[in-house]
Parts: sequence; structure tokens; C-alpha cells
Amino acid sequence: MQLNGNIPEGSLAEKWTRYRSTVSLVAPNNKMRIEVIVVGSGLAGASAAASLGELGYKVKCFTYHDSPRRAHSIAAQGGINAAKNYRNDGDSVYRLFYDTIKGGDYRSREANVYRLAEVSAAIIDQAVAQGVPFAREYGGLLDNRSFGGVQVSRTFYARGQTGQQLLLGAYQALSRQIALGAVEMYNRHEMLDVVLADGKARGIIARNLVTGELERHGAHAVVLATGGYGNVFYLSTNAMNCNVTAAWRVVRKGALMANPCFTQIHPTCIPVSGDYQSKLTLMSESLRNDGRVWVPKKQEDAQAIRESRKTALEIAEEDRDYFLERRYPAFGNLVPRDVASRAAKTACDEGLGVAPTGLAVYLDFASAIERYGRSKANTLGIHNPDKATIIRLGEEVVSEKYGNLFEMYEKITGENPYKMPMKIYPAVHYTMGGLWVDYNLETNIPGLFATGECNFSDHGANRLGASALMQGLADGYFVLPYTIGNFLSNDIRTPKIDPNRQEFLDAEKQTQERIDKLMNLGGKQSIESFHRRLGRIMWDYCGMSRNAEGLQKARGMILELREEFYRDAFVPGSANDFNPELEKALRVADYFEMGELMILDALNRKESCGGHFREEYQDEGGEAKRDDENYAYVAAGEYKGWEEEPVLHREDLVFENVELKTRSYK
Repeated sequence: MQLNGNIPEGSLAEKWTRYRSTVSLVAPNNKMRIEVIVVGSGLAGASAAASLGELGYKVKCFTYHDSPRRAHSIAAQGGINAAKNYRNDGDSVYRLFYDTIKGGDYRSREANVYRLAEVSAAIIDQAVAQGVPFAREYGGLLDNRSFGGVQVSRTFYARGQTGQQLLLGAYQALSRQIALGAVEMYNRHEMLDVVLADGKARGIIARNLVTGELERHGAHAVVLATGGYGNVFYLSTNAMNCNVTAAWRVVRKGALMANPCFTQIHPTCIPVSGDYQSKLTLMSESLRNDGRVWVPKKQEDAQAIRESRKTALEIAEEDRDYFLERRYPAFGNLVPRDVASRAAKTACDEGLGVAPTGLAVYLDFASAIERYGRSKANTLGIHNPDKATIIRLGEEVVSEKYGNLFEMYEKITGENPYKMPMKIYPAVHYTMGGLWVDYNLETNIPGLFATGECNFSDHGANRLGASALMQGLADGYFVLPYTIGNFLSNDIRTPKIDPNRQEFLDAEKQTQERIDKLMNLGGKQSIESFHRRLGRIMWDYCGMSRNAEGLQKARGMILELREEFYRDAFVPGSANDFNPELEKALRVADYFEMGELMILDALNRKESCGGHFREEYQDEGGEAKRDDENYAYVAAGEYKGWEEEPVLHREDLVFENVELKTRSYK
């Protein structure tokens, strides 16, 4: 089936303005009779629920957290992009659009990406009006810093807490609507199925995580803002409760999962230190503004460091390989995440890794500390400062910019990053794949919308840093409130959706049967142990690099592990009570199926692009080698179950405003 993205006519720069001005509307007196369910309370969910409530719709918002403020958006550190050109360094809407298309290795939809760039400036204005404490420069204007894959400074930030501050802003807007009665909040509820009636999404089945009770909730439309599926790898930078269940349940009902093999590996993560770990901790990409990435040039030096016979400080400058600066002189340490990650892996594969495991490279701030120290001394009128004064002043400047990140690193590793270089290594961070949506953010199931990381639409095969917060808020504040009206305008005569309809009863029965099956497994192995083993398979064979042989092997291993799961897993406790192990079991069961689809998608895409690196398809320099003639399309999988192969649907990507060419950051 050829998919239709429903992209409006007209020039790229006019599409959204014209479409927004002509899209069908719902009159205020009709909005108050229409109900919308929003699943998720992160930036995409909270902003969507608040905006829809402000417009007059009756909104139900669901989160599995005890408060919307606990959503994983809070963990985003480095910043949010916007094309405001405050630095007067040549930025523009088009440049942000182009950088995003190029950064995604030409595997995203032009119209959606341009719209994202276009509304980015309004996001900053909205956040400032909400009181988000963005950093400011000496003149009072909002400050900017650079992120990977660009040559301008367009990233707005609040130290290393940008996601938290933006989420608090969205939470304020949401709380206002809750107080007004426009939004009804359902904390500690998890969506376990979508309900389809007359071919449209008309509600959900949710489990009250405190009582264990299944609940039926009806609405005229359903919006998913439930994040990505990175935890299929077990070890990732995502919070442990992040999962794919809401998205996967709608796939089970016929929604399409687009480009699931496009997984982002973030280059600046604290390395794995042991088998006991259940998650990984991210060091913000903003650190690459001032940190220099290097490894020893000599394997014997790397070996000595791994064996604690040497430290980084004992490696002379001429014996260090600043490999990103060497390989990519135009962008240096600020190459995109996929490029930086593969370069770090290559260095470690060559025996130059520096952690006890050999899987780490250095992120060194010594040069920045000295540079900032000299500048600060000059500002203070201190001429010919001694080394100690330079270091002290430089550390103060770095602390102002990154202090909480440095504190976090020291608490986790026990090393002072002001004195010793940080150790970093790539880790799973974000998923560019997600539910297929059209220009309206509507899936192929009418009335079912997906926003933020839950959909596939904006980032192609690799997301640029600081663009996740931008997409979540763009979708929730500025896109969905317009586009959902196009669907709801046909429902102004539709009465309130009755949750006692047979479709709801059938969906609830199916959900209860799934729960009962897991509760009655009666095996001996914990759910956690199966998740860990699944994650290792996915990382080893469908992680930073893939090949056909490994992917085929991984699919067989997942099939075997899934059979073992249903034969020997054990879920303690009761289904009709608070039971985190049951929550975990439901999620891991879905991860088995999601993992298989990711592997099949990676097998199908016989090219390398962005975060999808097939070892068979690389150039002489080890860089990704695209095949635009055969794979310039969105691959949307229709899942048919374990017994059948998924059906592949395509949306061809048409590039009318950018030239398809090999990405180069050299």
C-alpha cells in the first residue's frame, strides 16, 4: 500500500500558513461537547492537553506517573532549538530546516520538518511567557549555545535542566486547565489498549495501577504522547518505566509502525560499569561545546589506563588523538550524534578505549577551563595571572554553564571532572522511528493521533541534539490544536461515546485475558531477567551497527527467548492490586514483538543512513552509505503476529527543496 502523507499544496514556506488558515474548524459551542483523550504527560502530552483544554474541548489526560511532572521529558538536559538568530550568525528558518533534514540523513518528510522549524520561534516566546528561566547573556537577551550537526548557535537552555524547566512550564498550563475543569487528570493509569468503533479510535482501556482495576474511557479522538521505545535495549538513557505498550497496542489494532530500526545512539553517556546496572546516565550534548573528545594514540597507553597504571593526565598532548577534530575538521567535536558515536566505537574497536572495559573515550575540559580562565582574568583586570588563578577562574565559568552536570557525573563515577577528563561512551537514547502519521499527526487509524517521540515524522534516521523538546512542544502547542479539528469537525453531531458499547467490553475482555495469561505463567524466572537478555540481543545485533547475518541470528534468538518467557516467567502478586511486576511483564511482552519488527525493518533497509548502520553498506572511510534510488522512503510495518511476516507499506520521500547528497561534516 502506498501511504499518503496528506501534504498540502503550495510552496514549502507557505504550506503551514495556508493550511492553518483553511483547515476545518470546530465552533466554540461545539467544542464543549467533544471529548479528547491524551495519553502521556510529558512535553508533547501536557502541552497538547493544556492547549486542547484552553480551546474548549473536554480532555482526559492519562499518565502512569504519580504526577505529570514525573514524565521523562524532565530528564532532557542540554536545550531546545529555535531559529531566532539572536546571535546574528546566519541562522534562519530555512537553515534550521536544512540542518534537520541533513542531520536525519535525508530520511524525513520535508513539509513536516519545515513546519517544525517555522513554529520553533513561537515555542521560545511561549516558554518565556510561562516563566521558563532560560539562560541570558550580558545584554539581557536569551543566550544560545551550539549543538551537534550545525554551525550556528540556536540552542536555548536553562543550565543542564532545560527539560525540567520546560515541563514545569507546560505543567503550569495543564494545571490551570485542571483547575478550570477543562482537563480531567488520571494519574497512575496505564493505557493497555485502544478501542475502535466504526473504524475510528473512540477510547482506551486503562489499568488503574494502584487498585489493578481495568477502566473503559470513551472519547471522540485519542492522542498518544507516550514517548519512544528505546528501553527495548534494556540499558538506555531512558527512565526504567519508559515503554512501548501504548504505541504497540495500537499497532496490534492496525496502526503502522514507521522506520522502527532508526534508533539514536547518544555519544556522551557514562559508560556501563557492571552487569548490575538497570539504566544508563546521559551527559548532555551541550558538553561537546567545550569538551574535547580524545583517546591515546598508542594502544600501550590505552592498556595502561585500563589497568590503572596510568591516568589521562599522564598522556602527553602529542600522544592524544582528538579523533573528531581530526576526522571532521569543519564541525570538530560538534558532529551529529550518529557520526560521533560510530567514531567513538571505531576508536574502542581499535583497542584505544580507556575504561576498565575498554569501552570509553575521554571528554576533556582542560582547554576550555584554561581559555575561560584567561578571559575572565582579563575581564577582572588581572594581568599575567598564574596557572592556579587561571584554573580557578576557568572552573568557575564552566561551573556556571554546566555545574549540575559535573556534579551528577562526580556523584555517579566518584571522579572530579574539573580535574580529570570525563569518560563517555555511546548508548541508546532516542528512537526516530514511531507510529506513522500524516501531516495532521493522524495515524492510519482515523481519530488516532500521535505526537512527540511517539511518532516518526520529523527526524529521519538521526535526530539533531536539542530537537526533541522542540518537536514535543511544537506538536502539542502549535500543530495538533489545529489539525485535530480537521477530524473532529465531522463529529459535532456524534453523541458522547458510551464506554459500555460492545467494542469497549470486547477490548476490556481481551486485555483481561492477556493479564490472566501472564499471571498464570507459573515459571521460575523474573521478568527483569528476560528484559535484560532481550536487551543484550538487541544491542549486540541491532545496536550501533548491524549486518544481515547478525540480524537473522537475533530474530531466531528473540523467538526462542519469547517462547521461554511464556514457558518459564514468573509474575508475583495479584492482578487486582498494586503490582509493578505485572506492569513490567505487560511491557516486556510487547518488547519481544517490537524487537522483532525492528530487526525485520533493519534487514529490509539494505543501506546505511543516520543511526541505521549496516556494516555491508559503508564507504572507504567507514561512513554511512545511503541508497537513495531504492530506499528514499518511509517503511511502515503492519504487524501480523509471530506466525506471519509483517506487511511493508511505503511512503516515498520527495525532495523538492533540498539536494540529496552524501552527508559530509569534514
